[in-house]
Amino acid sequence: MAAVEIPAGGREGRHTHPGAVVVYIQEGIITFDHEGKPTMTYKAGDSFYIEPGKIHEGINNGTSPVKAVATFVVEKGKPLTSPAAP
Repeated sequence: MAAVEIPAGGREGRHTHPGAVVVYIQEGIITFDHEGKPTMTYKAGDSFYIEPGKIHEGINNGTSPVKAVATFVVEKGKPLTSPAAP
C-alpha cells in the first residue's frame, strides 16, 4: 500500500505498474486517463482498478490536493511503478 498525494494543478506523469492496483480516493477530485478507457473523474469515497501494464495518469485539475491510498498486487522484487514512453 502507498499514500498518494497530487497537489492542486499537478499530475502523476504517464506510467504503468507490473501488477494490479486498486485506488481509493480519500480527498479531492482526480481526472484519470487510462489506456483503452474513456477519461474518468473520481471523487472522495470512490475507488477504481488499474490493470497491469496499462498506461495511465492521474491529473488534479482542482484547487486542493488529491489524497488517495493505492494497494498494489505486484510480484516480489518488481518495481511498483515504471514511467511510460512519451
